[in-house]
Amino acid sequence: MIGLVGGRPVSRELLDRRVRELRDGPLRAALPAPGSSEDRQMHRWMTQVILTEELCAAEAVALGLAPVEGRPLDRVAAVELGSINAAAYNGSPWVRAVYEHVTASVEVPSGWRPAPPPPAATRFLVRHRMFADSAAAGRATVRDLEPLGAIELGSLPSAIAGELRRQPYGELAGPVQDALGWHVATAEPAPAPRPEAPDLVGPARRRAFAQWLDRLRAEKLELVPGLEHPGDPRQPDNHHKH
Repeated sequence: MIGLVGGRPVSRELLDRRVRELRDGPLRAALPAPGSSEDRQMHRWMTQVILTEELCAAEAVALGLAPVEGRPLDRVAAVELGSINAAAYNGSPWVRAVYEHVTASVEVPSGWRPAPPPPAATRFLVRHRMFADSAAAGRATVRDLEPLGAIELGSLPSAIAGELRRQPYGELAGPVQDALGWHVATAEPAPAPRPEAPDLVGPARRRAFAQWLDRLRAEKLELVPGLEHPGDPRQPDNHHKH
């Protein structure tokens, strides 16, 4: 066997079959040489994946859950969940079922919420036109003006910017003259852009599920010598070569 799930032995055949499928598949050239330290680590990693699948399958049955089909995790989500958990999630509908059940009510921790952004400069929807003489400027209407989009009043010539600040929103300001000519304009406050809040629910759910799995493993999993967790510092293949 490769371990015990809630006291129930899990057959070694599950691991042997999974490894055979890998060695017969398209990634066989990238796999470590049989019998090497890296090969033993691969067996340990695969054992953890299988035991996680078996653990979640047992929990799903106990909870009366139905299997859940779904798309594989993207790279960021897989990193957040951890390689073993992500492989089990991608490979087992029972893991996905338990994931949905366990994380259904997870909320984003308050410490994760981003600080409010600094206040943005006030911008206005400005229409403006410059005329060569005061008579033409005096006859101008809103329809004669050209839209400049949402801008800060300080980006306009100071003469017309000052006049706009003194006029009620939407009313014609001017004509006012400067070295460039005669200005007429209107301004209305532009709607403040709504910053997009980052989607933190997914990361919060994945963290909660990983923590839940760690607790469940501690309660219900028993490993056998030689198939410890690949990151266990007590097993002889967990070392770095330089």
